[in-house]
Amino acid sequence: MSENVEVLGFIRNSFRSVWSLELLLLLKAQPERSWSRPELVEQLRSSDLVVEQSVASLVAGGLLLPEGDGQVHYAPASKDIARLADAAERLYQRKPDAVRRLIVSSSLDQLTAFADAFRLRKD
Repeated sequence: MSENVEVLGFIRNSFRSVWSLELLLLLKAQPERSWSRPELVEQLRSSDLVVEQSVASLVAGGLLLPEGDGQVHYAPASKDIARLADAAERLYQRKPDAVRRLIVSSSLDQLTAFADAFRLRKD
């Protein structure tokens, strides 16, 4: 698999929203620092719900590590995940609009698949 295809797949599968990517990049910029949810809400100028959902998906994806006091920090679960996060960051720096469209289209694809599951068929 080419690295570019791998990075695009990583972005599609890892980020439910652009907010999630922005949150990851904020934490990635200061990997030694732990962040509380209120700090993340303030820094991203986002809502508590968006930050909560983004943190949960990034923790599940092996990109963030939660701490006992409710804080989180950037801690990729493997070298491969760290490499993909670095590549995603570089791509986002070079082509931010393309990455945003990829994330949004992934979310729409998931929403369509969910809606299709409830569609009644006429047989």
